[in-house]
Amino acid sequence: MNSLKSISDEIKSTQHAFLRLSKTKRLVLGSLFASLAALFQSAGGLFPGIGYFISPLATAPILFCSMLSIPLGCISYILTTVLLLILQPSELIIFPFTTGLLGIGTGAAFFIFNNRISIVVSGATLLTVGISILLYGFKFPVLGPTVTHNFSFLTLGFIFLFSNFYNWTWVEISLAIFKRVKAIISS
Repeated sequence: MNSLKSISDEIKSTQHAFLRLSKTKRLVLGSLFASLAALFQSAGGLFPGIGYFISPLATAPILFCSMLSIPLGCISYILTTVLLLILQPSELIIFPFTTGLLGIGTGAAFFIFNNRISIVVSGATLLTVGISILLYGFKFPVLGPTVTHNFSFLTLGFIFLFSNFYNWTWVEISLAIFKRVKAIISS
């Protein structure tokens, strides 16, 4: 329980340091995060093959920006979407419902919850909803041609389990990297 409390305290202290920066510096940092997210998300279309391993990294900039400030995270999310419209329109349907939504949801969960389980499950729930909207609502084959567009609780359960594992990985990675981002912001 002590380690869970220290996570919340460390993030809150970094948020306070971030809010002491001028508005210009905060906007520039948010813009840099959005640019990185757009480049990572575009990698799948620009570099077929290896780019598909790079594109999931688009979650990280939005996640870090949302951990620092939810409004700035939302602005970065929107800016990334606009940049994708220019750079790689084919990725425009994927980002808002998967990687971007996961980044916003998990970053906001760090504000709301104090333990890893709640943070992981809330982000995973948003990712599951986003994938379900793409798969069942828009009939977009986000999981490939092997998963049908017909609604199935079994498929939904597997999506939710995968989303939990995937988001748990992002929470652990973000906490490890967040200490480095904190050092950059504090300087």
